[in-house]
Amino acid sequence: MNEERYIVFDQYLQDELSAEEKVKFEKELSEDPELASAFETFKELNLHLENKFGNADEFDSFKENLKSISNAHFKASKPKVINFKPWIYLIAASVTVLIGLFLFNPNPNFEDFNQYENAYFTERGDVDKNLKQAEETFNAKKYKAAIPFFEAVLKEKKTPEIQYFYGISLLEANKIKDAEVVFNELKSGTSIYKNKAIWSLALSKLKQKDYKSCKEILLTIPSDYEDYDQVQELLKELD
Repeated sequence: MNEERYIVFDQYLQDELSAEEKVKFEKELSEDPELASAFETFKELNLHLENKFGNADEFDSFKENLKSISNAHFKASKPKVINFKPWIYLIAASVTVLIGLFLFNPNPNFEDFNQYENAYFTERGDVDKNLKQAEETFNAKKYKAAIPFFEAVLKEKKTPEIQYFYGISLLEANKIKDAEVVFNELKSGTSIYKNKAIWSLALSKLKQKDYKSCKEILLTIPSDYEDYDQVQELLKELD
């Protein structure tokens, strides 16, 4: 992977490419798995730096400091990088400090915490066809397929339990705003799914890489929540 490719990565993220260049780049991403993987890594590293420095001013200050260091260090040996954004060079070259930040203090992943209990509706004597299909598709982790079955059931019977599993299906299908509407409604209620909904809201923020909001939500979950050990584990990884 050469330096110019990382420049294109940055230009794409900053919306600096022309319409034609964007189409060409997106086509390359869809056809080249190695390029797509490198681009995802670049985005993760870039996002990690932004999160590490807290706000735009700190991040800009970091980039200015890096520019001075880069100019002094690379000017003689690599004159072609003078016009190359030095903070991109840092990512492209995998400088030890950056890799240390990314590898040894990574942000937690949604996939490490999205383990759910199975849904059991029909064993209670309920023979509703849609509810049975909702249960089976949810437990098979076919969340997108489960959504229309849950929606059909909720038109006739709206319970916190069904809402909760419906919200999870929405979240897993990346219908995040819709999922948060469901979880917020459960959060404002008094059912046994109240704290589960708050945990799910935290997971929603984690999935969006909104670590600050995720932590704020986690801190509102009471210690008697049945899966509080997961709350503590996620909080620890967010610190």
